[in-house]
Amino acid sequence: MSKPSSVDAATLLLTLVRDVLYALILIIIANGAPIIAHRFLRDRFAYPLDAGINFIDRQPLLGPSKTWRGLIASIVITTFAAITLGLAPSTGILVALSSMAGDLLSSFIKRRMHIPSSDMALGLDQIPEVLFPLLVLRSLFSLTWTEILILTTVFFIVELLLSRLLYKLHIRRRPY
Repeated sequence: MSKPSSVDAATLLLTLVRDVLYALILIIIANGAPIIAHRFLRDRFAYPLDAGINFIDRQPLLGPSKTWRGLIASIVITTFAAITLGLAPSTGILVALSSMAGDLLSSFIKRRMHIPSSDMALGLDQIPEVLFPLLVLRSLFSLTWTEILILTTVFFIVELLLSRLLYKLHIRRRPY
């Protein structure tokens, strides 16, 4: 059995870096698409996913900021981004759906904790929306648990920084 060449190792490393970057890019896009859609569409098509119903605790199920517009924007834009990166459309759809599922879980938990819609719960607002898609992408991109931990941390920091930038650009209503 022959030893792998340095060219093979370099190719493997470049593939790994590319896959990690693609995963991070798609997750950032999936989470940013609803914010951008709100910026351009304002209140048009902002139908709440929970239809305004309350849970058994008499708190909103998800809250008014979780809309069909945001979900659809995330799916469409993330799918287009995946295609642009040379990935299958299904990869974009899976990233968007799993990211939005994490975001919806966060909103559901925040409402149970009586945290108002669009208010931040540090960690709860960032971790599920990055961890869910990373778990979905784990086998596709051969991500290790260490890479998932690193990407979760990087996303956490990037989201906090982007939130402040989007606030300064008047795209986001409040900074995190």
